Amino acid sequence: MLITENPVMQRELLTNLRANRAFVLMLVYQLALAFVLLVAYPSGQRVDLSTDSSAARQLVDFFFLGQYVLASLMAPTFAAGAISGEKERKTYEMLLASPLRPWAIVIGKMVASLTHLAVLIVSSLPIIMLALPLGGVSVYEVLAAYLWLLISIILFGSIGLACSCGFRRTASSLVVSYLVILPLVIAGALFWRGLESSGNLRLQIASLVLPPIYLSVSAALCGWTARRLLYPPDVGSEGNDVVDLDEESKNAIGMVIQRDQFPDRLFAPPRRANLMKDDANPVYDKEIHAELFSQGTLMLRLVIQISMLLAIPLMAGFLFIYPRYCPWYICYVLVFNILVAPVFSAGALTSERERQTLELLLTTVLLPRQILWGKLLAGFRVSYVLTMFLMWPVVLAFILGIQMYGTNWAAIVAFFLIVLAAAIFNSVSALLCSAVCRKTSVAMLASYSLLILLYFLPVAAWYIATNITDAPEVLATIKQLGIPSPLMTSFWVPLDVNILEGSNPEELNTDWRPVLAYFAFTLAAVGAMFAVVAAFLRNRWGMTGR
Repeated sequence: MLITENPVMQRELLTNLRANRAFVLMLVYQLALAFVLLVAYPSGQRVDLSTDSSAARQLVDFFFLGQYVLASLMAPTFAAGAISGEKERKTYEMLLASPLRPWAIVIGKMVASLTHLAVLIVSSLPIIMLALPLGGVSVYEVLAAYLWLLISIILFGSIGLACSCGFRRTASSLVVSYLVILPLVIAGALFWRGLESSGNLRLQIASLVLPPIYLSVSAALCGWTARRLLYPPDVGSEGNDVVDLDEESKNAIGMVIQRDQFPDRLFAPPRRANLMKDDANPVYDKEIHAELFSQGTLMLRLVIQISMLLAIPLMAGFLFIYPRYCPWYICYVLVFNILVAPVFSAGALTSERERQTLELLLTTVLLPRQILWGKLLAGFRVSYVLTMFLMWPVVLAFILGIQMYGTNWAAIVAFFLIVLAAAIFNSVSALLCSAVCRKTSVAMLASYSLLILLYFLPVAAWYIATNITDAPEVLATIKQLGIPSPLMTSFWVPLDVNILEGSNPEELNTDWRPVLAYFAFTLAAVGAMFAVVAAFLRNRWGMTGR
């Protein structure tokens, strides 16, 4: 019943694997991996296998780590909406009332969510086999790496499924899944790169030690999900969880959000007790006061506490012990905003379509710019305030280490401006995807794909050019292509000799032109995307499908 005759799994597999997007995703995935291998493959006419094969090992490691990161980003998108999607479609109560056992539902959702991703990973195996003739890596290491990758997908999927069961909205479960998976991805990448020279040890750990641990944690998470399905919390009409905010605050573990105090009221303002002002934007007021907290503050509390917990060791290492690596901390802040910004903005317009209230909104006396600004500012305000919680250590490092950071005040200001520009771009791009797509889940996936393409692809190309292909002549071209990426821009910010630990002042980077180019590109792109969204909103056929 769990596998062979599971109607939940059969229905989900037929729906997911027969969709057109499944074939398109597989084609794009294979073309991207083939392009990476083509770019990094040795271009010489002869390959001497008797020489040092460290370049080939780096190629295989980079290829695998790329898949590992992509899989960690894709697994929550498949699993985080498995059960919360039932709640959003108003079919959750019918699922609980069916004769299916909770474990059958959990296994069916889990297998159906991860089968497509597993097919993508296995289908890439012939491509990586083309790198084996270069030497340096045995077929057993490749098989062990793929075994660990598949087991990691099971762990990531179980985390996403547990979050999907714990939250009503897919957006909430998705962002919490990403924040929980992020430290696991970082630890896995450090493990694979740190034991690069110890091939046998890495093979044994990846194939014998880690799989039992991952499977045990996955089984525990699936057991918790099954128990929650067997004994669900109090549900009201249409399967909506009944949340008492006062009772939630009393039983909250860790941080408690006090919505009437600073700075909590910046991202969680208290409910209105009086009438709205005449000149206020009703769309913004409704989004910022009611929409975000209709199901409690659990998601926000988890986001803040997990992000701050991860920031403590990064803050100590990159801002105080090794200040020359402070751009790495800025990259962590940027990655956090990349994860949370689409959650609060990608459903701005698609949620209206899903609730069938878009036509009603368009027929009001509100101007298009009022609707857009209200939707954009509500999502941007929450994501940016949460991001600023991670930027205060930069100010603290500047104050405590004034002798070291004092001459780098321009760089500190540039870091804050980069984070601000990236946050605006992320929110506006998510709003654009929300205007183009019909479903919130599709809009969120499209916004993540766009940000990965613009932000992380130039970083991967730079890594290949500097560590694998040994082609410095293409660095200038890659640098130009990396202008849209704030991750690369953070490393282009000139730093003083005080931070760089006695470096030769004549060799320091003093070129601000790439940083200014990033700000110019971001400003132009934000204006263009906002104009496109406004055009979609003015033409009702573009939004309602008529």
